[in-house]
Amino acid sequence: MIEILRTNDAVALSLAEALLGGAGIGCFVADRHMSALEGSIGAFQRRLLVDSETETKARRILTEGGLGSYLRQGTA
Repeated sequence: MIEILRTNDAVALSLAEALLGGAGIGCFVADRHMSALEGSIGAFQRRLLVDSETETKARRILTEGGLGSYLRQGTA
């Protein structure tokens, strides 16, 4: 899996998941439950991962959905 987004903005992460889900692209949010360990202060960023086969399409969808500034540098 490829990390395409990293943020501690819960709204942006939720939007990214919804956009990808609506396009039929599976994703995984790593570090989602770190807030329980950090005291819910949002210090640790969550990472959005997608399969390498869907990376290009996922990046396009997130950019079109207004999340381009959140995207990590990648090969696509």
